Amino acid sequence: MLLSYNSIIKEGHMRLIIIYLLTFSVFANDYFPDDNWEVRDGSSLGLDEAKIDKLFKLTFEDSATMSAVLIKDGYIVKEKHAEGFDKNSYGTSWSTAKSFYAALIGISLDKGEIQSLDEPVGNYIDSYNRDGKEDITIRQILNMTSGLEFPSHEHEMMFFEENHLEYALEVGVESTPGEKFQYNNVNSMLMGEILKSATGKTAKELIDERIFSKIGIRDYTAWVDSAGNTLTYCCLDMSARDYSKFGLLFSRDGRWNDNQIISEDYVEESLQLYWGKTPSMGWSHSDTRGYSLQWWISKYDDDAKIYNTSGKFGQFVFIDKERDIIFTRITKYYPSGGEVQKFGALSYLKFLGSVNAAIGVSRVLYNLGLISFNDGSVQTPYTLEEGESNEFYENYVEIVEAMADLED
Repeated sequence: MLLSYNSIIKEGHMRLIIIYLLTFSVFANDYFPDDNWEVRDGSSLGLDEAKIDKLFKLTFEDSATMSAVLIKDGYIVKEKHAEGFDKNSYGTSWSTAKSFYAALIGISLDKGEIQSLDEPVGNYIDSYNRDGKEDITIRQILNMTSGLEFPSHEHEMMFFEENHLEYALEVGVESTPGEKFQYNNVNSMLMGEILKSATGKTAKELIDERIFSKIGIRDYTAWVDSAGNTLTYCCLDMSARDYSKFGLLFSRDGRWNDNQIISEDYVEESLQLYWGKTPSMGWSHSDTRGYSLQWWISKYDDDAKIYNTSGKFGQFVFIDKERDIIFTRITKYYPSGGEVQKFGALSYLKFLGSVNAAIGVSRVLYNLGLISFNDGSVQTPYTLEEGESNEFYENYVEIVEAMADLED
């Protein structure tokens, strides 16, 4: 029997209602933490408790580990802190911040403030319209393929300048954009200037307004240099739990409760294997890692796909998106106070010309009691020797495999 036109319309409406209800029920069942983060046994969420213990044992074999948090389906499964630290203790991100600030580029794309990742950087930074920089795109900046000059210290010496942006803008081109991966900190420092040109606001303002305020990160420090430039390549201080919230945001396709903060398309593009292998950075596992839009990919096979932020001395937020698992690990850190970088007696370190020399000299001065990071005379992110990873790096591949094997 033929259905009437009205019946077809009604049936179509019913199907739409059913699809809506099914979709809403899936979203409604997703748990997102608030100020009180729920804790559940791993076994109740399909994880093997012995495997969880193995992951944490591997992590805390390194005495530099300060905090580690494991999250499944939004719930804290296990959390551990070194003696003297707790759930509120700040870690410092170092380059983990790159992934955070890159998310703002995605949001500006969503809002139409940036038209395309394949736009020339010169559309937003005037000095990129000359001196051989005309063809460098935003995508190449994010993928570390800009071709900008690349010294052995990867422009980490920029950290010791009073004006990091001025330093970054003076870096020239040495190779054809798009041809090779080079982990260059200048690329990431440029994100703040692109965002400021596109939105009229600093990256520090934007990350609070567009991300942190929406996912419940309120207790943090976003560092700026002495000239007021947001340090978009290195420097956010917060707890392991708050770093994990950002990981959960990406695990949930950019959504937090019913708010689509970052488009699913941008999250998906970020978590792709753009570079299948990356050149050695002094870590034995570098040639097993990929890279895309300021994110690392540490496992990408049939067993699991694990993405992560990565910061100097061992700061990581790992995401197993298919299983909705987040694992965060940060190293021992003692905040110096403030949010504007001030080197004081250490201002001469930039003249040493070597990051390792600068770190070594500053640690000697600290150990002799000639400088302090808690009296206000020096204000900057800083990792003491006790927060510098060794065993975690050595166990890195095993840790990633252990995370991929957490299920019963």
